[in-house]
Amino acid sequence: MDGILPLWKEKGMTSHDCVFKVRKILKMKKVGHTGTLDPDVEGVLPICLGRATKLADYIMNSGKTYEGEVTLGASTTTEDASGEVVEQTTVRAAISRKEILQVLQSLTGHITQTPPMFSAVKVNGKRLYEYARQGIEVERPSRTVTIHHIELLDDREVFTGEKIRFSFRVSCSKGTYIRTLAVMIGERLGYPAHMSNLVRTSSGGFTADECLTLHELEELTQKEEASSVLRPLERGVNDLPKWHISDTLAKKVANGAVLDLPENWPNQAQEAAVLQENRLLAIYQLHSEKTGKIKPVKVLAD
Repeated sequence: MDGILPLWKEKGMTSHDCVFKVRKILKMKKVGHTGTLDPDVEGVLPICLGRATKLADYIMNSGKTYEGEVTLGASTTTEDASGEVVEQTTVRAAISRKEILQVLQSLTGHITQTPPMFSAVKVNGKRLYEYARQGIEVERPSRTVTIHHIELLDDREVFTGEKIRFSFRVSCSKGTYIRTLAVMIGERLGYPAHMSNLVRTSSGGFTADECLTLHELEELTQKEEASSVLRPLERGVNDLPKWHISDTLAKKVANGAVLDLPENWPNQAQEAAVLQENRLLAIYQLHSEKTGKIKPVKVLAD
C-alpha cells in the first residue's frame, strides 16, 4: 500500500502513537508521520505509507495552518496549558482590538524564536524535554521561522478581564512553535501568556475536511476499503517544480541514472519532481559536481 493518509490526530496521543496504531491497523511496517504534534494538540497529521515515506520531508517542509488561543495573565513551564504556572499577573487594563492587531502584524514575516525547554529539539544529542524533566536548563539555539499570515478570530473591539483570552489563525513555515508565538504575543502586549488551545487545520496541503480518525480507518480496513482514502504520491510534492518526461527516459529515471540537464527543465529550479503521464517517478536535482547534469535525490518508481 503506497500513498498518503490524511489522519486527524486526536488529543492525548503523540504522533508516534498514531504511527504505531496505523501500522497495527493496516498490518504494515513502512509507515511514517510528517511532523510532530504535541499530545494536547489535535489536527491534521499526514501519514506516509510505503513508498510515500520517502516524501515525508517534502510534506513537512510545506506550510501549516493552526487555530490557537492565547491566554494573557499567566505563563507556564511548557508554554501551554499543561505546564506549571511560573508567573501570574492580573490583567488590570482593557486591551483594544487595535493593540492586538498591531502586535499580530509585528509578528508577521521572518521572526526569531527560541524553542521551549519542553520540545523535541536536540541539544548535544539529547532532546530538550529530557533536560527539562531532569530540571536542567540548557542554552537553546534560536531559529528563524516565517509567519505567512496571522489573523484575529475574535470580533470584540475591547478585551477586558483578569485573564484575557482570544483566538487567532496562523499560516507558517516548518519549525514554528505556536506555543512560543503565543508567549511572544503576550510579551508584546505586556503580560505573561501561554497557549491555552491549539488545532492544526492544514499541513502540507492536506486539510481538516479530508482527514479521518483512527477509528474510521479501522472501520474501513475491516471492510477492505482503506486504500480508497489514500492520497497519491503526487500530492506530496505539490510545492516542487515539475519536469514531465517521455516514455523513453522513464526507465533511466527509474534506475536512478545521472542525466544531461534537459532543455525543458523547470526554469531556475534546483530540484524538481519527475513525472511521466502525471505519475511521480523520482525527484531530481542539479548535479553539485557535474555542470550540465542532473542526479536523483529520491527514486519512487515502482
